[in-house]
Amino acid sequence: MAVSMEDPDKKELVRRRHFSFRLNFFFFCTFLLFSILIVRLALLQFVDGKRYSEEEANSTIIPHSIPPIRGSIFDRNNYPLATSVSTQSLYYTVDASNKDKDAIVALARKLEDAFRKNGDPAKAISAEEIIKLMDVGYDLNKNRTKEPSYYSIPRKIKGDLTQQEIAYFSWYRDEFKGVDIQEESIREYNDKHIAVQLVGYLKQFSGARNTNGLKFYQEKAKSTDPTEKYLDNEYVGFDGIEYMYQEELRGKNGVKSYPVNAEGKIVGGVSITKPEKGQNLYLTIDKDVQLTAQEAIVNHLQYIKNPARDRYTYAPNATTGYAVAMEVDTGNVVAMASMPDYDPNYWYGGLTDQEWNDIMLYYRNGTISDVPANWKDPKERAKHPSSLVYLGSTIKPLTVLIGLQEKLMTINETYYDNGFTTFGKDKTTIRNSDGRPWGKLNVISALAHSSNTYMTDMVGLRLYARPNGLETWDSYMKQFGLGVLTGSGLLGEKEGVLDYFHEAEKASTQSALARASWGQLGRYTPLQLVQYAAMLGNRGKRMKPQFVKKIETNDGQIVKEPDPEVLNEVNIPAEYWNAVQNGMELVNKQGFDGFPYTVATKTGTSTQSVAGKDVDNAVFIAYAPADKPKLAIAVVVPEGGFGSYGAAPIARKIFDAYDRSIGLTGVPNPNAGQQP
Repeated sequence: MAVSMEDPDKKELVRRRHFSFRLNFFFFCTFLLFSILIVRLALLQFVDGKRYSEEEANSTIIPHSIPPIRGSIFDRNNYPLATSVSTQSLYYTVDASNKDKDAIVALARKLEDAFRKNGDPAKAISAEEIIKLMDVGYDLNKNRTKEPSYYSIPRKIKGDLTQQEIAYFSWYRDEFKGVDIQEESIREYNDKHIAVQLVGYLKQFSGARNTNGLKFYQEKAKSTDPTEKYLDNEYVGFDGIEYMYQEELRGKNGVKSYPVNAEGKIVGGVSITKPEKGQNLYLTIDKDVQLTAQEAIVNHLQYIKNPARDRYTYAPNATTGYAVAMEVDTGNVVAMASMPDYDPNYWYGGLTDQEWNDIMLYYRNGTISDVPANWKDPKERAKHPSSLVYLGSTIKPLTVLIGLQEKLMTINETYYDNGFTTFGKDKTTIRNSDGRPWGKLNVISALAHSSNTYMTDMVGLRLYARPNGLETWDSYMKQFGLGVLTGSGLLGEKEGVLDYFHEAEKASTQSALARASWGQLGRYTPLQLVQYAAMLGNRGKRMKPQFVKKIETNDGQIVKEPDPEVLNEVNIPAEYWNAVQNGMELVNKQGFDGFPYTVATKTGTSTQSVAGKDVDNAVFIAYAPADKPKLAIAVVVPEGGFGSYGAAPIARKIFDAYDRSIGLTGVPNPNAGQQP
């Protein structure tokens, strides 16, 4: 019989001993670890605690603003006008504890070599330039130039890094002490140059905060809140929509925080709050209507400068032109052309002297401000009118409304026009264009024939006979938006020049009213002129010009859709409006043959003395369709001669473009403007 070599009881006893040993060993290890931890905590508190407390007391959490990606600007149909392209830039942070000039110079040379081998050769940066950008306080030869401007805040060395540069610096970042890659954006403007003076441009904040008139940035420069603070090398809106909607387009800062010691050395980990991208703007501008307006001005300027033209059309000194198209009921501006224009991308990175000389005469918006004639020679330029011109006969619809509303005459009252009239003790003479006599006139025919003598005798001189006649005239001008700001909100907009007050002081109130009645003593902007024209079309409502259709967040959520805004309203009987419109419908104008709608227009040839010489400016206003006005247009061509020839054809092309894109009846007409 076989006998087992293993006793079960003995085997169980051995197993229990092994288990007990393992359990005891586990408790011993746990005890040992807790003992070590307790000892370590004790050392930290009683031995090293004082030292760490001192280090903590001597370090500061430094927050730095991270500017967000700027929102984009589109036309009313989502066509991009200004967009922000994300890019990577290389920054260097000055370390106050780093006194090794040799190492910093070596770093600059190493960066130069890296840019040369991995970047775009056209954008290569020399070591000398890099040292200046690093702002370390000395030049490449280690000669002291100045103290660093500040510590801890990164200095931009190079923007728009290539993919190869990004990969190189990311791989070898341990070899480039103090160098960091940050994401930022570059502003790009549409290469078709669409409404560039309205859209505006960007410049660095360091320049904006020191510019007179930009109080907004001067206040921002005082902010110490990292969520609101602007950086010196950040690009900000400097004009137009870019400036007007700076806060919406900019978005909100991110914040990058890290501890630094008393010497400015980073001594801890970095904490980052991401920035919020700016909102997107969708303008009321229509790309196709805008481009048509720009092209029409440029082409017509070339046309009227041709010596082969007749005396009515030939205008050899016309160098600039301006046009604004505004919807009558909403105030939406669908086109705003100030020509010549330029490439706003020039501003990024700073203008060269040549670029500045190229654009200095027309980078500002001539439809809202006083822009000079496009003559390079300053002496010659002084002999020509700016964008701010007299309205000429385009004032006459308002002159008639004043006369009717003030009961100076009636609609059917007749007047015999001999071609001239006189006033004052010295028998000052006022003549019609070419001295032409129109014979028997009433309100409607006086407007149709644009009689200067009618306006002088029936309104100007009769108003002079009333107490405070000049103040009454001025009150009507301002109610119709002439001599006051339009409410656009655009930077640099002018109120105009009220020369009738100057004439009253220099000559007499009688002379001021006689001349103002036919448009010779008030210089206004094209935007004021179109606001006035729209007011004639909607019969008394002065609409605020609107440039933004809607504002959206980056993910497409609507933030705001501005409503039409009536700035003031003038109550005038319908029969007076009807009489004025009937007269405007009969005005003779060029370029409107075959136009399928009845259009109310007024041409103007404003004679203006510049440098002792009289020049004629072409001015034109219109709204259509006359029976249900949809669009108002104002065109000004300084030194363009007769308004009918120098300005009206431009307006016709804009009407056709609007009819094709949007529709003068509310439905787009793709065949508008095509010859049968």
